[in-house]
Amino acid sequence: MYELVIGINIGIFILLALSLNVITGYAGQPSMGHAAFFGIGAYTAAVMTSKLDISFWLALPVAGLAAGVVGVLLGLISLRVRDDFLAVTTIGVNFVAVAIFHYTPYLGSSYGLEVKKPVFFGAELGNAGFFALIVVLIIIVCMLCVKIQNSWLGLALSGIRNNEEAAASLGIDVNRFKIIAFTIGTAIAGSTGAVYAHYMGFIYSSDFAFITSISILSMIVIGGMGTIRGAIVGAIILGLMPEVFRFISDYRMLLYGGLLVLMMRFQPEGLLGENSFVWRKLSPCFAKAGSMNGVSSQRRGTGDANR
Repeated sequence: MYELVIGINIGIFILLALSLNVITGYAGQPSMGHAAFFGIGAYTAAVMTSKLDISFWLALPVAGLAAGVVGVLLGLISLRVRDDFLAVTTIGVNFVAVAIFHYTPYLGSSYGLEVKKPVFFGAELGNAGFFALIVVLIIIVCMLCVKIQNSWLGLALSGIRNNEEAAASLGIDVNRFKIIAFTIGTAIAGSTGAVYAHYMGFIYSSDFAFITSISILSMIVIGGMGTIRGAIVGAIILGLMPEVFRFISDYRMLLYGGLLVLMMRFQPEGLLGENSFVWRKLSPCFAKAGSMNGVSSQRRGTGDANR
């Protein structure tokens, strides 16, 4: 049971890291208020199920849609500000969202908001059910990210990340693709918030504070921005750290900050970024394993043909 709970928490972090990776890793837009969209999705779904008596399975996509709509607004803001100014703006968005959650009576104010457990085929969804749901969502989001990487959208976002002016000179509609990146990333975070709210059964405004945004950002920086494997590994590492280092839980953010400084100083590509030291050592092993599998498959095919 304990391992299942840890797995669910790490799965939620993986979804959040993948969602921020679309914005910061693919499009190169600094977003330091991602927890705001996580919270928008959580409160949207909680209100729909607990106050309006709407099914969780309908609230799940609506929560993503609500966060995505606000993400469009942030995307529009990103057209006017860049770099540090955009980062500060996203921090402001996070603080505003938390303040709304904290001081709105309909949302439970500082007391928090109780959330109904979702029902699946007449029975409440338990930990095993939530774990299965999160695994399915991770697979879907990973498939979406692979699709983005292998499409014109991924190529355009890569160009924007490297040099906006050069991308625009090549005919890429920078404004349009920025908004698309913010919309996709925030929508995924919103849907993740819906799962989180119903898994926890009770949410507080502090669950979506700025410290959560920094934790999500730390995951993709440590794992390797712009890669699916980096977001997943970073989320697993930082998701396990509170359990492994529970004896120094009061110094968690100090540890996160220290890791970020060390990574930016000695390994700016992250652990598994494209040009990272670790990935340069590991990628030949994967390539060798793939080539060996290809050779064995070819031999089996030749043997079948001979027979």
